[in-house]
Amino acid sequence: MASNSSDEWNAICDKFTNAQNLTDVKSRNDPKNDPFRSKYKARDLLREIHCSLKSFEVGDGGEDDGTAQGGDQPVDGQLEEIFERGLAGDSPVGQRTARLAAVEYYLGVNHVDTEELSAGQEYLMNCMKLLERCKVSSENVSLFIHVRNQLGILWAGREETEMAQGFLEMAEAIYLRYMKEDGSPPTDLVEHFTTNEKMLTHQEKNKKFELAYTHTMYYLAQVYQNLGQTERAATYCHSTLQRQLQLNQFSPMEWALNAATLSQYYITKGRYMEGRHCLSAATVISALAGEVPSEAAAQESETESERRDQLRQKRAEIARCWIKYCLILLEDAKKALEDNIGELDTDLQDELKRKRRLEAEEEEKGRKSALLFGSEDTFDSIATLEEKVSCLLPLDFTEARNVFLVGQNYVTQAKEYFLMDGYVTDHIEILQDHSALFRTLAFFEEDVERRCKMHKRRVDMLETICLELNAQYYLMIRRQLMFELAETYNEMMDLKLTVANRQADTQSLDNHIIKKFNTLCCASTKYYQMFLESLRSPDGKFPEHLEEEVLRPALVARFRVARLHSRLISSLPLTQLDNLNNSLENYKYVVEYCEAHPEAAAAVESELELSKEMAGLLPLKINRLKARMVANN
Repeated sequence: MASNSSDEWNAICDKFTNAQNLTDVKSRNDPKNDPFRSKYKARDLLREIHCSLKSFEVGDGGEDDGTAQGGDQPVDGQLEEIFERGLAGDSPVGQRTARLAAVEYYLGVNHVDTEELSAGQEYLMNCMKLLERCKVSSENVSLFIHVRNQLGILWAGREETEMAQGFLEMAEAIYLRYMKEDGSPPTDLVEHFTTNEKMLTHQEKNKKFELAYTHTMYYLAQVYQNLGQTERAATYCHSTLQRQLQLNQFSPMEWALNAATLSQYYITKGRYMEGRHCLSAATVISALAGEVPSEAAAQESETESERRDQLRQKRAEIARCWIKYCLILLEDAKKALEDNIGELDTDLQDELKRKRRLEAEEEEKGRKSALLFGSEDTFDSIATLEEKVSCLLPLDFTEARNVFLVGQNYVTQAKEYFLMDGYVTDHIEILQDHSALFRTLAFFEEDVERRCKMHKRRVDMLETICLELNAQYYLMIRRQLMFELAETYNEMMDLKLTVANRQADTQSLDNHIIKKFNTLCCASTKYYQMFLESLRSPDGKFPEHLEEEVLRPALVARFRVARLHSRLISSLPLTQLDNLNNSLENYKYVVEYCEAHPEAAAAVESELELSKEMAGLLPLKINRLKARMVANN
């Protein structure tokens, strides 16, 4: 075979360099009506290289061009065979075989890039077949991994997830075995067609090899996610992000969004320390993308306009992930502290505070055991940001308020981009999260008047939007808002009554308090009724069968309307009678619907039990009231 210094070999290397330049650089400027022009030219050069290599006869009996078999599976026996079989990578025959395999690989990638997937698969499998004649060595281990990565991507794109898993897990196994048994910086793929004087340094080889394995981990994270193996997916995603930082191979905003997205997995699993670390790192790394261009600069340049919009949007999305962190932390704390009627259990609160003091020393150990991001340059910035919000469940109002204020700050940031004009759904979802932050903070507040004011803030931010939204286009969102407003007014009504009972010297309530109570009661009823009315068909009929997504809300709304009617305060017997009849009608609806649809009972067990009880008691109360009315007349 031609030596690496021969004119013939130099010509092959030049063709390869040109093919790489066409693929990686010139293809970016190809016209829209001929998007693969440069890649087709690169393909021609690769085919010429392939013909040249095939013409170099070295007496090895030729290559077996038979069809390669299906996907790899990461079994120990097969991995052992890969490492022990065939020709040494640095022998003349092994070197030539590896170069032929590399050309097959590049032709395969080229065909995949030009959307010729079947041809791409054939070339990649030919590469695999050629590599079956070689054992894994520093000269070809990168190629072993790259081709399996590409086949993993190819099969994942076809939604053949388990096939993709097999190739990628084998790529990982090869990497781990090689690093354990050798570990030296291996030959990079491009060095198969590089003259001696242009070979990469050890540092460059190592970085490119580690980057190939990072890609393996990245693709495996997606495969495990698609297979429902969320814990493994999160682990691989975290390691991928960590390695990208270490190798300094990342796009700041893309990396930051991936880290912020990963945080959402951690916080839903109660792993707040990891979630906070991901979000802090996302915020710090996103700053590396630079300042957002001014509005004036954006108006002068289309490029700057696009960059401005992208930076603002992605930073707003990271802010939304921070909102979820604060909200879920507060909600989980509420669940941990509430008693059987949803109020703060002070005995449990004291117990958890005692445990907190005992476990404080363990926090630092847990902190150090977590997978941390960043280099020396960024870690201090990440740590500083983490200190601004706790990763421990808040146990009293002061701690809860600190978390709330952080969440509210990110609400402001997110709303700056996701405006009502243009981002209706996003804007309302942010407002709903803001409302939920107030709701959970109110749980920790001991002062009943202040709790009521927090709920009033929720009403103020949601009520106008709910009434103004177009019912045709935003029906589901309006239903959510109606139900939340109904619940909020109901909560305010209970709180006002609590305040009145504490302040009253006797059992009687003054007219001002009664009027306020009834106003809140009617407001809650109004929104529950609006929700129920939204379920009617265009001809005004209420559905005989409630769909699963509205089954519980509809029955709960009926139950709450029944309860609210029975609580209205009036000195007029006829008004009292109307209220009790309305209450009975709604209680009976819940009972009769569940009798007609037995499967619905499981969705409203406690409400159904109380409805049955009240449906039996209210007729007696109604009859007594009627008897008094007759007697008085």
